[in-house]
Amino acid sequence: MINDTNVRLGKTRSVIRELFEYGKRRKAEIGEENVYDFSLGNPSVPAPPEVAEELHNIINATDPVLLHGYTSAPGDPRVRQIIANYINRRFSLSLDGDCLYLTCGAAASLTITFNALLNAGDEVISIAPHFPEYKVFVNHAGGVFVPVRAKENTFMMDINAISSAITPRTKAVIINSPNNPSGVVYPESDIIGLCRLLEEKSAAFGTEIYLVSDEPYRELVFDKSIKVPYVMNYYARSIVCYSYSKSLSLPGERIGYIAVNPAMREFADVYAGICGAGRALGFVCAPNLFQQLIAKVYDKTSDISIYKRNRDMLCKALTEMGYQVVPPDGAFYLFVKSPESDAVAFAERAKKFELLLVAGDDFGCPGYVRISYCVSPEMIKRALPAFGALAQSYGI
Repeated sequence: MINDTNVRLGKTRSVIRELFEYGKRRKAEIGEENVYDFSLGNPSVPAPPEVAEELHNIINATDPVLLHGYTSAPGDPRVRQIIANYINRRFSLSLDGDCLYLTCGAAASLTITFNALLNAGDEVISIAPHFPEYKVFVNHAGGVFVPVRAKENTFMMDINAISSAITPRTKAVIINSPNNPSGVVYPESDIIGLCRLLEEKSAAFGTEIYLVSDEPYRELVFDKSIKVPYVMNYYARSIVCYSYSKSLSLPGERIGYIAVNPAMREFADVYAGICGAGRALGFVCAPNLFQQLIAKVYDKTSDISIYKRNRDMLCKALTEMGYQVVPPDGAFYLFVKSPESDAVAFAERAKKFELLLVAGDDFGCPGYVRISYCVSPEMIKRALPAFGALAQSYGI
């Protein structure tokens, strides 16, 4: 017999991907312009112009044998040092290139990290709502996934609830800010409170609890006055999993990194564990061409003003229609309260109006739906009457 767990995963898409595939079929039936697909977090703005320019320069100026050949397993040392230098300048730290492991995007970063940290039965706490695949990554690494609900109505972390969930088996807490699916940004006060809690619990239990920060949306913050705290400035046992998929609009190119805080006492073993997990999983030598690219455009960001415009348009319209919305500070998602307790039923009813919304159950937060507004402003304008008709069908 082959592995039953993987068979089940292979036969069942994530709820997001399932809805995305439904949308493709529906568009083929009635026309793309008649389906309002808010399912997938796929950037809708192009990469910064520097991306195409630098790719052109790299391809034309580099020996193709070298450009398309292997790098070191953790990534090109020169590229890793460039990224480390940027992190140091931006966040006043002292990393070197050997603190970084280049990866095929954030999913690979998280998978590697959990496989490096977890022994069978170790627990990982995640703040709900959370990205659904966290549970898959943790369970596949032999861990136990422990969701803890955020505060109702604000989706900010509940420090007391997290404290109650920590046990001697807790190995890590994962945070995601700006958050998918709520778009909230955890303030510095919450990060400080969480880090103090982890230090206290580690000391009380005589264990080592790690803080894993999943950061694909770090650059997607709409108000420059809002700070996204960098966890390495607050907690020694911290690991950052970063992706350029959203900041550079390169989701299909799969490039990112793991950064391990050198301030942790057991840094050498943790970094070796990262390298070992990457080796065991086959996640070695991230795509060389895009390693060379990020060394040139690491400080660029796509034009996120379109996402801000979409957010403002949707928040205003949906609120006026009677929907309950928590305005997000970042990422490109709205988390909207369902007019009925069963958000899956609400999402199914939305399909009758050709609206594709993701139920919040798999995000660990029943009763809500996620709206991914990384779409064209024109599509949102076309979709607003459908949102209005859906609201009217509930009498709101």
